[in-house]
Amino acid sequence: MPAAGSGQRFGQALPKQYMPLAGRTVIECSLAPFLADPRCDAVVVAVAANDERFARLPLASQARVCTVTGGNQRADSVLAALESIQAGDDEWVLVHDAARPCVTRAEIDALLEVAGSDSDGGLLAVPLADTLKLEVAGRARETPSRESLWRALTPQMFRLGALRSALQAARSAGRSPTDEAQALEWQGRQPRLVAGSSLNLKITTAADLVLAAAILSQRGDR
Repeated sequence: MPAAGSGQRFGQALPKQYMPLAGRTVIECSLAPFLADPRCDAVVVAVAANDERFARLPLASQARVCTVTGGNQRADSVLAALESIQAGDDEWVLVHDAARPCVTRAEIDALLEVAGSDSDGGLLAVPLADTLKLEVAGRARETPSRESLWRALTPQMFRLGALRSALQAARSAGRSPTDEAQALEWQGRQPRLVAGSSLNLKITTAADLVLAAAILSQRGDR
Protein backbone atom coordinates (compact mmCIF):
# COMPACT_ATOMS: atom_id res chain seq x y z
CA MET A 1 0.00 0.00 0.00
CA PRO A 2 1.63 3.28 -1.13
CA ALA A 3 0.99 5.85 1.61
CA ALA A 4 3.93 8.24 1.33
CA GLY A 5 2.06 11.07 -0.36
CA SER A 6 1.41 14.41 1.28
CA GLY A 7 -2.03 14.79 -0.32
CA GLN A 8 -1.42 18.34 -1.56
CA ARG A 9 -4.58 18.30 -3.70
CA PHE A 10 -6.63 17.49 -0.62
CA GLY A 11 -5.92 20.98 0.72
CA GLN A 12 -5.43 20.07 4.38
CA ALA A 13 -2.38 20.13 6.64
CA LEU A 14 -3.05 16.52 7.63
CA PRO A 15 -2.36 13.98 4.85
CA LYS A 16 -5.65 12.55 3.60
CA GLN A 17 -4.76 8.98 4.60
CA TYR A 18 -4.79 10.11 8.24
CA MET A 19 -8.03 12.07 8.15
CA PRO A 20 -10.71 10.76 10.54
CA LEU A 21 -13.33 8.52 8.94
CA ALA A 22 -16.00 6.33 10.53
CA GLY A 23 -14.30 6.41 13.91
CA ARG A 24 -10.89 5.57 12.50
CA THR A 25 -8.55 7.02 9.91
CA VAL A 26 -8.86 6.67 6.15
CA ILE A 27 -5.87 4.32 5.93
CA GLU A 28 -7.24 2.10 8.68
CA CYS A 29 -10.50 1.74 6.74
CA SER A 30 -8.54 1.01 3.57
CA LEU A 31 -6.49 -1.72 5.26
CA ALA A 32 -9.36 -3.29 7.21
CA PRO A 33 -10.71 -5.75 4.61
CA PHE A 34 -7.24 -7.13 3.92
CA LEU A 35 -6.31 -7.58 7.56
CA ALA A 36 -9.65 -9.34 8.08
CA ASP A 37 -8.89 -11.78 5.24
CA PRO A 38 -6.98 -14.94 6.26
CA ARG A 39 -5.68 -15.27 2.69
CA CYS A 40 -3.59 -12.12 3.20
CA ASP A 41 -0.15 -13.26 4.41
CA ALA A 42 1.29 -9.80 5.03
CA VAL A 43 0.74 -6.09 4.45
CA VAL A 44 3.55 -3.71 3.50
CA VAL A 45 2.80 -0.01 3.84
CA ALA A 46 5.15 2.49 2.18
CA VAL A 47 5.22 5.65 4.29
CA ALA A 48 7.10 8.94 4.02
CA ALA A 49 10.52 9.14 5.64
CA ASN A 50 9.24 11.65 8.22
CA ASP A 51 5.93 9.86 8.89
CA GLU A 52 5.38 9.40 12.61
CA ARG A 53 1.62 8.87 12.46
CA PHE A 54 1.36 5.35 11.09
CA ALA A 55 3.35 3.80 13.94
CA ARG A 56 0.82 5.22 16.40
CA LEU A 57 -2.14 3.45 14.79
CA PRO A 58 -3.35 0.32 16.62
CA LEU A 59 -2.99 -1.88 13.52
CA ALA A 60 0.68 -0.94 13.13
CA SER A 61 1.58 -3.40 15.90
CA GLN A 62 -0.03 -6.37 14.16
CA ALA A 63 2.42 -9.10 13.19
CA ARG A 64 1.33 -9.09 9.54
CA VAL A 65 1.92 -5.35 9.11
CA CYS A 66 5.28 -3.81 8.29
CA THR A 67 6.46 -0.54 6.78
CA VAL A 68 9.08 0.64 4.32
CA THR A 69 10.16 4.13 3.34
CA GLY A 70 8.34 5.24 0.21
CA GLY A 71 9.47 7.58 -2.54
CA ASN A 72 8.41 10.78 -4.25
CA GLN A 73 6.28 8.98 -6.82
CA ARG A 74 3.68 6.27 -6.36
CA ALA A 75 5.72 3.83 -8.44
CA ASP A 76 8.76 4.40 -6.19
CA SER A 77 6.73 3.57 -3.08
CA VAL A 78 5.21 0.44 -4.61
CA LEU A 79 8.61 -0.75 -5.81
CA ALA A 80 10.14 -0.20 -2.37
CA ALA A 81 7.38 -2.32 -0.86
CA LEU A 82 7.79 -5.07 -3.45
CA GLU A 83 11.56 -5.21 -2.99
CA SER A 84 11.07 -5.77 0.74
CA ILE A 85 8.92 -8.88 0.23
CA GLN A 86 10.71 -12.17 0.77
CA ALA A 87 8.67 -14.43 -1.51
CA GLY A 88 8.89 -16.22 -4.82
CA ASP A 89 8.34 -14.40 -8.11
CA ASP A 90 5.12 -16.35 -8.73
CA GLU A 91 3.44 -15.20 -5.53
CA TRP A 92 0.46 -12.89 -5.99
CA VAL A 93 0.57 -9.34 -4.65
CA LEU A 94 -2.23 -6.80 -4.45
CA VAL A 95 -1.60 -3.06 -4.52
CA HIS A 96 -4.29 -0.89 -2.95
CA ASP A 97 -4.55 2.87 -2.51
CA ALA A 98 -4.34 4.13 1.06
CA ALA A 99 -7.06 6.62 0.12
CA ARG A 100 -9.63 4.03 -1.07
CA PRO A 101 -11.47 3.18 2.16
CA CYS A 102 -14.67 1.78 0.62
CA VAL A 103 -13.47 -1.35 -1.20
CA THR A 104 -15.60 -4.37 -0.30
CA ARG A 105 -14.83 -8.00 0.40
CA ALA A 106 -16.96 -8.91 -2.63
CA GLU A 107 -14.76 -6.80 -4.92
CA ILE A 108 -11.60 -8.37 -3.51
CA ASP A 109 -13.08 -11.86 -3.94
CA ALA A 110 -13.97 -11.10 -7.57
CA LEU A 111 -10.46 -9.81 -8.27
CA LEU A 112 -8.84 -12.88 -6.71
CA GLU A 113 -11.05 -15.22 -8.68
CA VAL A 114 -10.72 -13.58 -12.09
CA ALA A 115 -7.19 -12.15 -12.02
CA GLY A 116 -5.87 -15.17 -10.17
CA SER A 117 -6.57 -17.32 -13.22
CA ASP A 118 -4.98 -14.89 -15.70
CA SER A 119 -1.26 -14.91 -16.43
CA ASP A 120 -1.24 -11.12 -16.77
CA GLY A 121 -3.11 -10.47 -13.53
CA GLY A 122 -5.79 -7.82 -13.36
CA LEU A 123 -7.34 -4.82 -11.68
CA LEU A 124 -10.67 -3.57 -10.46
CA ALA A 125 -12.22 -1.04 -12.82
CA VAL A 126 -15.57 0.44 -13.84
CA PRO A 127 -16.79 1.33 -17.35
CA LEU A 128 -16.98 5.06 -18.03
CA ALA A 129 -20.54 6.36 -17.81
CA ASP A 130 -20.03 10.10 -18.31
CA THR A 131 -19.68 11.86 -21.63
CA LEU A 132 -16.08 12.99 -22.15
CA LYS A 133 -14.94 16.34 -23.55
CA LEU A 134 -11.59 17.28 -25.05
CA GLU A 135 -10.78 20.74 -23.69
CA VAL A 136 -8.74 23.35 -25.57
CA ALA A 137 -8.31 26.79 -23.99
CA GLY A 138 -11.31 26.25 -21.72
CA ARG A 139 -13.67 25.19 -24.50
CA ALA A 140 -15.09 21.83 -25.56
CA ARG A 141 -13.30 20.97 -28.78
CA GLU A 142 -14.33 17.34 -29.22
CA THR A 143 -16.39 14.54 -27.66
CA PRO A 144 -14.29 11.36 -27.65
CA SER A 145 -16.05 8.03 -27.66
CA ARG A 146 -16.31 6.45 -24.22
CA GLU A 147 -16.77 3.00 -25.72
CA SER A 148 -14.24 0.54 -24.29
CA LEU A 149 -12.99 3.09 -21.74
CA TRP A 150 -12.82 2.12 -18.06
CA ARG A 151 -11.76 3.91 -14.87
CA ALA A 152 -8.97 2.06 -13.10
CA LEU A 153 -9.49 1.32 -9.40
CA THR A 154 -7.56 -0.66 -6.82
CA PRO A 155 -6.68 -3.24 -5.68
CA GLN A 156 -4.60 -4.31 -8.65
CA MET A 157 -3.22 -7.85 -8.61
CA PHE A 158 -0.09 -9.22 -10.28
CA ARG A 159 2.66 -11.77 -9.82
CA LEU A 160 5.37 -10.35 -7.58
CA GLY A 161 8.21 -10.93 -10.04
CA ALA A 162 6.36 -9.51 -13.05
CA LEU A 163 5.27 -6.33 -11.28
CA ARG A 164 8.65 -5.74 -9.65
CA SER A 165 10.45 -6.18 -12.98
CA ALA A 166 7.99 -3.88 -14.77
CA LEU A 167 8.45 -1.11 -12.21
CA GLN A 168 12.23 -1.51 -12.26
CA ALA A 169 12.19 -1.26 -16.06
CA ALA A 170 10.03 1.86 -15.92
CA ARG A 171 12.41 3.48 -13.45
CA SER A 172 15.44 2.64 -15.63
CA ALA A 173 13.67 4.20 -18.61
CA GLY A 174 12.79 7.35 -16.66
CA ARG A 175 9.07 6.63 -16.88
CA SER A 176 6.57 6.97 -14.03
CA PRO A 177 3.38 4.91 -14.45
CA THR A 178 0.22 6.31 -12.91
CA ASP A 179 -0.81 2.85 -11.77
CA GLU A 180 0.69 -0.64 -11.64
CA ALA A 181 -1.24 -1.89 -14.66
CA GLN A 182 0.39 0.73 -16.87
CA ALA A 183 3.85 -0.54 -15.96
CA LEU A 184 2.78 -4.04 -17.02
CA GLU A 185 1.21 -2.66 -20.22
CA TRP A 186 4.57 -1.12 -21.12
CA GLN A 187 5.94 -4.68 -20.93
CA GLY A 188 3.39 -5.88 -23.49
CA ARG A 189 1.05 -7.46 -20.96
CA GLN A 190 -2.72 -7.03 -20.96
CA PRO A 191 -4.12 -7.15 -17.42
CA ARG A 192 -7.67 -8.36 -17.00
CA LEU A 193 -10.33 -5.77 -16.15
CA VAL A 194 -12.52 -6.94 -13.29
CA ALA A 195 -15.76 -5.05 -12.73
CA GLY A 196 -15.68 -3.15 -9.47
CA SER A 197 -18.00 -0.64 -7.83
CA SER A 198 -18.14 3.11 -8.42
CA LEU A 199 -18.49 3.39 -4.63
CA ASN A 200 -14.85 2.25 -4.37
CA LEU A 201 -13.87 5.90 -4.53
CA LYS A 202 -10.52 7.54 -3.96
CA ILE A 203 -10.35 10.35 -1.42
CA THR A 204 -9.06 13.38 -3.32
CA THR A 205 -11.12 16.26 -1.94
CA ALA A 206 -12.97 17.05 1.28
CA ALA A 207 -16.23 16.24 -0.54
CA ASP A 208 -14.95 12.72 -1.22
CA LEU A 209 -14.39 12.27 2.51
CA VAL A 210 -18.01 13.19 3.24
CA LEU A 211 -19.21 10.76 0.59
CA ALA A 212 -16.99 7.96 1.92
CA ALA A 213 -18.39 8.51 5.42
CA ALA A 214 -21.93 8.21 4.04
CA ILE A 215 -21.06 5.00 2.17
CA LEU A 216 -19.52 3.35 5.22
CA SER A 217 -22.37 4.49 7.45
CA GLN A 218 -25.02 3.12 5.10
CA ARG A 219 -23.12 -0.13 4.71
CA GLY A 220 -22.78 -0.55 8.45
CA ASP A 221 -19.95 -3.04 8.12
CA ARG A 222 -17.17 -1.06 9.81
